[in-house]
Amino acid sequence: MKRTGLLEEIRRMRFEEISGGWHKGRLSQKEAAQILGVCNRTFWRQICLYEGNGLDGLNGNRLTHFY
Repeated sequence: MKRTGLLEEIRRMRFEEISGGWHKGRLSQKEAAQILGVCNRTFWRQICLYEGNGLDGLNGNRLTHFY
């Protein structure tokens, strides 16, 4: 696997882990956003993309721009 592909996979895994914590109420939206290094609004947009299209919704620049 190329380095860029590996980094993308790590980003996806981090997002899934953090968003799971947010969904279960272990993290607030603000805490989740801070861990991921994005603003609250960006985290919310990512959640909407993820819920609508799964990890495929986060493909490309939409996810990599935020980390």
